[in-house]
Amino acid sequence: MSAAAFRLALATSFILSTPALAQQGPPTVVVANPIEETVVDWDVFTGRFQAVESVMLQARVSGYLNEIHFQEGELIQEGQVLFEIDQRPFDAALDEAVATRDVYIAQRELAQIELDRARELVERGARPQSEADQALAEFQQAEANVALAEAGVTRARLDVEFTLVSSPITGRISEHYIDVGNLVVGGPNGATELANVVSVDPIEFVFTVSEADYLRYARLEGLTIPRSNRDTPRPVYIQLMDEDTWEREGQLSFVDNQLDPNSGTLLGRASLENADGLLQPGAFGRVRVQGSPEYQALLIPDDALLADQSDQIAYVVNGEDVVEIRTVETGPIHRGMRVIRNGLEPGDRVIVSGLQRARPGSPVAPQTEDLTAQLEE
Repeated sequence: MSAAAFRLALATSFILSTPALAQQGPPTVVVANPIEETVVDWDVFTGRFQAVESVMLQARVSGYLNEIHFQEGELIQEGQVLFEIDQRPFDAALDEAVATRDVYIAQRELAQIELDRARELVERGARPQSEADQALAEFQQAEANVALAEAGVTRARLDVEFTLVSSPITGRISEHYIDVGNLVVGGPNGATELANVVSVDPIEFVFTVSEADYLRYARLEGLTIPRSNRDTPRPVYIQLMDEDTWEREGQLSFVDNQLDPNSGTLLGRASLENADGLLQPGAFGRVRVQGSPEYQALLIPDDALLADQSDQIAYVVNGEDVVEIRTVETGPIHRGMRVIRNGLEPGDRVIVSGLQRARPGSPVAPQTEDLTAQLEE
């Protein structure tokens, strides 16, 4: 192709494309009015589950372990016998205590006879009063010996009962920490740990809030956190680490009476049902606590927001179809949309799609969309 022919082709191409460029017009964007809705802010804290009741089983008497009456990890009932220590030494001690009591009872009966005889002789003048006084003292000593022996029998019977270690609560038991045939050390100090029992239903969720959060709660009108379980419980919602919804409802049952001076946090505790036993003590989760009273807010898709250094901005199309910038104050996500506290009006046309084609101060061709269908339940 000659140079003249190339220039002719190039000119022809430019002439043909010029009308298309002229007809392109403003870029198309999708706009929508913010949704007005009553919302509540929720604060989320991480915590862990703990049993309402937890008991470490220990024996009150020492002896060799004879039997274990449970399967590890099973649910047990209050009063169920779990461990049995060899009773034979304690049965022998009980027999000895009973025999000793019988001896003292016989001595008391003899002392009663001697006291009656001494009093009769004193009344006749055949014996001095000192002999009656001596007989009375011996009878009183015999009575004290009987009372002491009765206490010994009671103590021996208790020792026999203590050879059967039962659960004081209903719950799930751990593995047994000692096997049959081993020596069990009992008593208040240094007792052998046999197993652990934790209650299952209900269960508690323990978490901490910062001092700033507590002060904010305490100053919200009508939303003061209860300072003890004597106040009206507040509803909270709990989520396991692998869950996306907040379907587990509980009650805020306790808030501590002072902040931890080391961490600057306040302990809170919620109680919730655990009928299926899924929630295990020690497991981590999240709790959602009401952080504000109800208020009116506007909702827009989170994708409709842009970051401008430390500010959040939205593009709004005015009445002349020209793009404007609005700096907004944002809140949490509510029903899948971002809460806008300030910066937008209900009738504003916010660009929700095509942001990359919009330029502040430039005209656009808006297409209206309804956001209601995008709200999550």
